[in-house]
Amino acid sequence: MRVPLSWLAEFVDIELAPEALAERLTLLGMEVRSVERRGAEWRNVVVGELLTVARHPRADRLSLTTVTTGSGAPLEIVCGATNIAPGQRVPVALPGAVLPGNRRIERTEKMGVVSNGMLCSGDELQLTGDGEGILILPADTPLGVPLADLFGDVVLDVDVKPNRGDALSIVGLAREVAAITGTGLRQPLLDVVESGAPVGDRLAVTVHDAVLCPRFVGRWVGGVRVGPSPDAIQMRLLAAGVRPISNVVDASNYVMLELGKPIHTFDAGAVEGGRLVVRLARAGERLQTLDHVERDLDQDTLLIADARGPLAIAGVMGGAASEVSDATIDVIVESAIFDPVSIRRTAFRYALRSEASLRFEKGQETRLARLGADRAARLLADWAGGTVAPGRVDTAPQEPDPARVAFRPARAGRLLGLALGVDEQAALLRRVGIEVEVPAPDVPTVAIPVAAGTKPLSAACPAVDALVALVPTWRRDLLVEADIIEELARVNGYDRIPTTLPATPMPPFRPTPLAVRDHVRGTLAGLAPAAAGETPGEGDPIWVTNPLSADHALLRQNLVGGLVEVIVANRRRGREDAAIFEVGKGYGRLADDAREWWRLGIALAGAFDPPAWNRERRAADLDDMKGIVEALAGALGLPRPRFATLATEPMLHPGRAATVLVGGDADGPALSGAIGEVHPALAGEWDERSRGALVAELSIRGLAAGSLPVPRGLTPARHPEVDRDIAIVVTAERPAGEIEAVIRDHAGPLLRDVRLFDVYRGVPLAASERSLAFRLTFGDPDRTLNEAEVETAMAAVTSAATAAGGRIRS
Repeated sequence: MRVPLSWLAEFVDIELAPEALAERLTLLGMEVRSVERRGAEWRNVVVGELLTVARHPRADRLSLTTVTTGSGAPLEIVCGATNIAPGQRVPVALPGAVLPGNRRIERTEKMGVVSNGMLCSGDELQLTGDGEGILILPADTPLGVPLADLFGDVVLDVDVKPNRGDALSIVGLAREVAAITGTGLRQPLLDVVESGAPVGDRLAVTVHDAVLCPRFVGRWVGGVRVGPSPDAIQMRLLAAGVRPISNVVDASNYVMLELGKPIHTFDAGAVEGGRLVVRLARAGERLQTLDHVERDLDQDTLLIADARGPLAIAGVMGGAASEVSDATIDVIVESAIFDPVSIRRTAFRYALRSEASLRFEKGQETRLARLGADRAARLLADWAGGTVAPGRVDTAPQEPDPARVAFRPARAGRLLGLALGVDEQAALLRRVGIEVEVPAPDVPTVAIPVAAGTKPLSAACPAVDALVALVPTWRRDLLVEADIIEELARVNGYDRIPTTLPATPMPPFRPTPLAVRDHVRGTLAGLAPAAAGETPGEGDPIWVTNPLSADHALLRQNLVGGLVEVIVANRRRGREDAAIFEVGKGYGRLADDAREWWRLGIALAGAFDPPAWNRERRAADLDDMKGIVEALAGALGLPRPRFATLATEPMLHPGRAATVLVGGDADGPALSGAIGEVHPALAGEWDERSRGALVAELSIRGLAAGSLPVPRGLTPARHPEVDRDIAIVVTAERPAGEIEAVIRDHAGPLLRDVRLFDVYRGVPLAASERSLAFRLTFGDPDRTLNEAEVETAMAAVTSAATAAGGRIRS
């Protein structure tokens, strides 16, 4: 929030330099991100007085003026504005001056006459929003004084935290400054001169849902004259980052910045019968908002309407039909309190977040509805010459008392590590408007609130050991004892809390529950060729109640979609080769129970083996994905995976997909899932750039929270092992896993390992055939094998492979 110090000084005495004040506010929890000196760009711009104004001898639309700055000879300046006259005091940019935007002013010739500078408009100086005429200064403005000395200002950019909606205002930050300096706080003028018929004769308000609109205060201001706001007000609004529009609209924005209360003004002539209704939208209703966009209204949208239909989206944006214009005579002031959640959802739904909706989203005290209406009515009377009707329309005039939060002074000292006496604590709290009192004498114990929200908790405490803080209505963030104690630390100064090492022993080492997840990530990152949990995925999709966009309306059930989108995004930008993975969650609903599970997703596209001098570029295939899964299983200390043909998964190519399974016991498999190529039909509907991509989604025991098995060393074999290779020709569609299973079943007890090391297609094999080459390793830990034993085992394998439909390739 931009805070001009001249505005802040109306409500609190500022005795510190801007930088010192910024530092103190930051220590108080109100971080000041920058200090801007407004007017520093006005170089060599001073106050001058017009002596003469005459028509330019060679141009009908220009004037030739003489200007004095109080010293030296008068200056001749050519000007094109029409609102100037002798005797006026105006800003004069002398030759060599610099204006905002680094605009330089030099002595120039205009239509044969030398102009010694320039008379400036408010827009050129970024002081006011008027760019049509010269800025006319008050008659008593001293001559020759640099403009920056008169109208310059210091603006603090304050980062107000989400829980401090009360500080999103000049008055709110003035309270913080008063807490720093210990000075008093002055309040804005709220008294209103009223006359004419009472407001009840002109305005009526009906609220259909008091939960969505707890309070609505309306006032009637008649006979207004819509026009520009006073220059001083325009300067102040621009310094605060708000563009001036008209005196009526500026009054509502002024109150929003000053009090933190968003105000909306309606053209009373556009409100049917002066009767406003706060209700939800009906099916089929539409509204053209102030940005002149016609919007279809959702039935969850809170509206302000009249008998003819919607007039405004409550708390977000008004409607064009009831907008204040130059023809407006009577104005209805709306100052309401709306449900924060409803406003937040509505603002997101229509992508209309604004300064007003931001304040409503943080929640507002009901008292502000009355204060904002009265302040806006007074400003309209002052700036637009309006007459304020007596009284207010108020749907909930009863205002709440300060909240009572009990706390233990002794506990405050223990939590903060500070020796603060009871009287000192009470004095610190009074600096932020919190009064303190002792519990009633007839109450033996006091309930100390320690948790708020849907599950509040409290602790009993003897009354003699407790105090009660009377929390002002604007501090909606102070709910429990810890909030009061934190306020003590904040006001006393976080920098004054002594540094103390803990006296308790440090906790013993505990293994991380994310060891499996981190190891999976490290393994897969190491497998890249270039720069799931225990619960099965199941149930129905879960719809998001208030999605940011239609693309995010469902919680994902698997990781494949997101990985394919990454592949597509890479290919769209010219990167064909990609190897990516994600460890993330999937979600589903079983009856009324929502479930979530951890998964590992992998995706390959393009070349997995980069080309080299001795090999050509090779596109990734299913064998590469199987190799990744095998390497991952090995890194996790698991047995080799078993793969089986998968033809029923609609996302995967029916001839290029497989299931994966590793291990299995009472707790289920250690690793399971599916791998394969994206289905061609799905790629055609989704994005052609996803064609040929390989994906895998795996459930791994321990991925949600688990530790790695302890590595165990194996004693090296004392006797040599024997390797034998065998090539078996089978049909092209025959899975290699079936042939490997035949080998394992018939090779006998001496078999130690079987690995597929080559797949061959081509002459002399038929087009429908392929050759699978396996390496068999035989051994015995207690002796050296003889040739006959190995040959017997190989003969059994050859016979079994032939019986299974293969033939031995020689």
